[in-house]
Amino acid sequence: MSDSTHPHTPPVGAPALAIRGLVKRFGDKTAVNGINLDVPAGSFFGLVGPNGAGKTTSLSMATGLLRPDAGDAWVHGTSVWGQPLEAKKLMGILPDGVRLFDRLTGEQLVTYAGLLRGMDADTVHERTKDLLAALDLAKDAGTLVVDYSAGMTKKIALASALIHAPKVLVLDEPFESVDPVSAANIRDILTDYVGSGGTVIVSSHVMDLVQRMCDHVAVIAGGNVLAAGTVDEVRGSESLEDRFVQLVGGRNTSTGLAWLRTS
Repeated sequence: MSDSTHPHTPPVGAPALAIRGLVKRFGDKTAVNGINLDVPAGSFFGLVGPNGAGKTTSLSMATGLLRPDAGDAWVHGTSVWGQPLEAKKLMGILPDGVRLFDRLTGEQLVTYAGLLRGMDADTVHERTKDLLAALDLAKDAGTLVVDYSAGMTKKIALASALIHAPKVLVLDEPFESVDPVSAANIRDILTDYVGSGGTVIVSSHVMDLVQRMCDHVAVIAGGNVLAAGTVDEVRGSESLEDRFVQLVGGRNTSTGLAWLRTS
């Protein structure tokens, strides 16, 4: 693509992730409509929207997994599409519906992810052991990933994204299919990570979870960013869920299904 499509000048201030003019069309449908967004460094950032809003498509383009029709993204000032290798070293990514090398054991998969990043074998071994213990997967380290439950699969994918200690962690629906105890453990790990200077970007449609975890949030619908800022700025005097419904619309207030009433 031309430089006009993917400019190589990072935004002033170099936020953890800066998105400028990202566009993606699938046939006649515009999935992402030229969005702009800044994710501050050291933030716990929630990207929320209804199903089909463009969240996954936006994150896929911003992390180098899906080529945009226009626009670019920068990770700490490094262009994702102009300098892809350098940018991807800074990121850990957990895509939604991730396909893994599931004929490896959990331990082998995380080890492979570390070695693929060019890390030395001793460091990979120690970090793999630490991650499996932290995510309550140590007892399943020798089990093939194909035999993992959906929640275990999500956790082993997260371990693979964390192995190289990235500066920015991008997680698409990380708590889907994860049991409450594991979810609490993951939240603790992510909170500690942000506290040590990392940046987490979480995509979700669960408002309560985002409101409790995140300090910044963006609402996306129809491929457009409808609001962005701190959680308090976006929700105002209301709950984040109520503000979300106001922004997105589509609430059905009909009193239909009278036949369903039991009295």
